[in-house]
Amino acid sequence: MDEGGLLGGKFLFKKLPDGLLDKTRVRCTICKAEFKYHRSSSSLAYHLRAKHPTESTSTGPRQSTLQEYGARGRITKNVREKLTNSLVVWIAKNCRPVSIVEDDGLREVIRAASGDECYNLPSRGTIVSRLHTLYGDQRAQQCSKLVQVRNIALTGDHWTSVNNDNYLGVMAHFIDNDWTMQSFALTVSKTEERHYAEACADHFLNVANEWEIKNKVTTLGTDSARNMVAAARLLPFEHMPCMAHILQRTVTVSLNDSAFERALAKCRKIVGHFKHSPANAQELKAQQAAHGHQTEPLVQDVPTRWNSTLEMIKRIQRNKSGLTTILTQQNSKVTMLTDQELDRLQKLEELLEPCRYVTELLGGRAVCLLFHGVASLVSFVQDYGALR
Repeated sequence: MDEGGLLGGKFLFKKLPDGLLDKTRVRCTICKAEFKYHRSSSSLAYHLRAKHPTESTSTGPRQSTLQEYGARGRITKNVREKLTNSLVVWIAKNCRPVSIVEDDGLREVIRAASGDECYNLPSRGTIVSRLHTLYGDQRAQQCSKLVQVRNIALTGDHWTSVNNDNYLGVMAHFIDNDWTMQSFALTVSKTEERHYAEACADHFLNVANEWEIKNKVTTLGTDSARNMVAAARLLPFEHMPCMAHILQRTVTVSLNDSAFERALAKCRKIVGHFKHSPANAQELKAQQAAHGHQTEPLVQDVPTRWNSTLEMIKRIQRNKSGLTTILTQQNSKVTMLTDQELDRLQKLEELLEPCRYVTELLGGRAVCLLFHGVASLVSFVQDYGALR
C-alpha cells in the first residue's frame, strides 16, 4: 500500500470535507470511478486489467503463481543434457556402477550445486543407452586412427577380478603421422575356458580380426608365463616378453634359498602379526605417532606384486623402534629382527632399489615405445629387405 494510494498510486482514498481520508472508499485516478475497499486490491487490479490494460502492467510487484514459483531455479534442457552426458562419461571412465544414478545422495549433491530442487537423476535405462552410444563413438574414433597406420604393436595379459572372474586385456600401441605415441585398449573381455596356449592364441587372433588389424600387427608383448610363451609361438607375430616382468621374476627367484631368506621370513611373520590383528595395528599407529613417524601400515611381500619385498623391508626399517617396543611389551612369539639381520636387510634394500627404478621405468610408457621400436624395425626389414 502506498502512502495515500493503492497499486502504485492508480487509486486514491476518498477525501472527506474535513480533509481526512475515508479508508473504506477509493477512486480511480484514470476514470474517476469509485470503489469500496476492504483491505484487498484484487477488484482494483481487475478494474485496471479490464478498463485500463496499458496501465495494469505497471502496478508494482505481485505474488508469483505456483507454476512461476516452481520454475525458479530450474535448470534448462541443455544443462540437463550436459549433466546426463557428464554422468555417463564419469561412470565409464571411473568404472562406477550404473546403479549409482539411483543414489539419493548424488541427487541431492547435484540439486545443491545446480540450485534446482526438483532435479531428478536420469534412469538406469537412459544411462545404459548412452553408454552404448559413447562406446560406439569412441570405437569409431579409434578405428579411424588404426586405419591410418601401417604397423601396430599389441600388449596383452590375463587378470582375475575380486570375484574370481578372468579377463583378457589387449592394448594397441603405434606412432601416428605426427610422431606421437598412441596407446589405447582394444578389449577387456571375460574369458570362460582354461588358459591353454591354443585358447590364448585364439583370443589374440580374435581381437586382431575384430579390429581388422591382423596384417598390421608386427609384435606381441606378454609376460613370461608358459602358456603365453607357447601361445606366442602359434601366432604370426614377433613375440616380445615383458622385460619388467622378467626382471621381477629374476629378483623373486634369486631371493629363494639365499642368505636373506631367513630375515625375510621373520619380516613376513612380523607383518602378519600386525595385519591380522586390529588391536596390534592400532598399537602400531600409536607408536608411530609417539615417535613422530608417518602413520602407515606394514606391507606383505607377494611374489607376483612387483617391488613388494622392497617396500616390506623399507617399512619395517622405518618403524623398527615402534615394532621393537610393541613386540617386547606383548612378550609375543613373534620376535623382532636382530641388529645383524637389520644390517643385512639394509644391504638388500640397496640392491633392490635400482631394480625398482628399472621395473617402474620398463613397466610404464617406456615399454610401449620399446615394443613399437621393434615393430618398426620388423616392418623395415619386411618392406625393404635391408637386413638379411
